[in-house]
Amino acid sequence: MGNKFFNVKKNKSCSCCVYGEVSPYLNEIFCKKHGVLDKRDYCRHFKYDVLKREPERVTPDKDFTPEDFSIEP
Repeated sequence: MGNKFFNVKKNKSCSCCVYGEVSPYLNEIFCKKHGVLDKRDYCRHFKYDVLKREPERVTPDKDFTPEDFSIEP
């Protein structure tokens, strides 16, 4: 179950790294090991930090009918 939600290979980027800090003004990462990098870069010092992961937004379907919201006995 953990591999489904926290796929390290899919989220392997400096934005999810322990050593990376997101720049508030630029679209870049401040890395403690390599300096300023792009968000998609990563290096051999990469260590995944689960708390830095940004989940993908899921939009619900808009094809609802009144029967979807009714409770039938």
